[in-house]
Amino acid sequence: MMTLLPTTTAGSLPKPSWLAKRETLWSPWKLEGEELIAGKQDALRLAVDDQRQAGIDIVGDGEQTRQHFVTTFIEHLDGVDFEKREVVRIRDRYEASVPTVVGAVSRPRSVFVDDARFLRAQTDQPIKWTLPGPMTMIDTLHDAHYRSREKLAWEFARILNEEARELEAVGVDIVQFDEPAFNVFFDEANDWGIATLERAVEGLKVETAVHICYGYGIKANTDWKKTLGAEWRQYEKTFPSLQKSKIDIVSLECQNSRVPMDLIELVRGKKVMVGAIDVATDTVETAEQVADTLRNALRFVDADKLYPATNCGMAPLSRNVAKGKLRALAAGADIVRRELRTDG
Repeated sequence: MMTLLPTTTAGSLPKPSWLAKRETLWSPWKLEGEELIAGKQDALRLAVDDQRQAGIDIVGDGEQTRQHFVTTFIEHLDGVDFEKREVVRIRDRYEASVPTVVGAVSRPRSVFVDDARFLRAQTDQPIKWTLPGPMTMIDTLHDAHYRSREKLAWEFARILNEEARELEAVGVDIVQFDEPAFNVFFDEANDWGIATLERAVEGLKVETAVHICYGYGIKANTDWKKTLGAEWRQYEKTFPSLQKSKIDIVSLECQNSRVPMDLIELVRGKKVMVGAIDVATDTVETAEQVADTLRNALRFVDADKLYPATNCGMAPLSRNVAKGKLRALAAGADIVRRELRTDG
């Protein structure tokens, strides 16, 4: 990828209102059968076009074919009973009714490969595909079989590696794993979480990324953020281990967060997706606000390793707000890109 400061999204984009209820996570589909399949593909095409028109360089599917970034993948696995549910505490901050692991987990068939192949056919630009990370997957389930978070994480890592290899084979350029759990379970992340993530990327030739954010702009997450104080230093706990890992790109949240930028120094040498768009507000950033965030980040990451991005997914936002934020991201990156070329 030769583009300086290539822009991308963290993952999800809002779904069209004819496909699912607007601005809602886990929103039920409004279509069924063949109409749903066609509707998902139409929505994916729209997501690609929105990114293209905004000037985004590395294109994603906007997660248009899935209801949720974790559970949609798990729904396709054997060994998990979605009828047998238990209430658990998700990422140690809110309770939810979740499915139960009742037997050995396995992936009987590809989950997202057909969708990724369809995305590849829509654009000649580089494409990125997101998958849930092993630790975040186990934090979204009740385990009545392995009864060990670590054992289950290793099993999911193996399954994710199978999927990632097939995504690579159909032309995905970057495979991203979403691990917000790394911002909560620091000891586990360092003891075995990062190791299971490395197992998930084993043998891949494409670039790999890990996205570690503070969550969607939903109340449970925004309430939690209010308790974090003047400085959010969670990245400090895992970045030293990630710097030594096989992961190519580290994705973090910077816009309107209280993350000290100098923490990026802890992953010096890695590529960094810098979140320069706040997904917890309907206010659309100006290009200059985005540029300021990127300039700040450039003190700690080399320009050829900086990927301007969104803080997290934008599924809970309106499409108009999300499109405005995409345009701001591209425009802000272009400002800094021109400055770098002038200085050089």
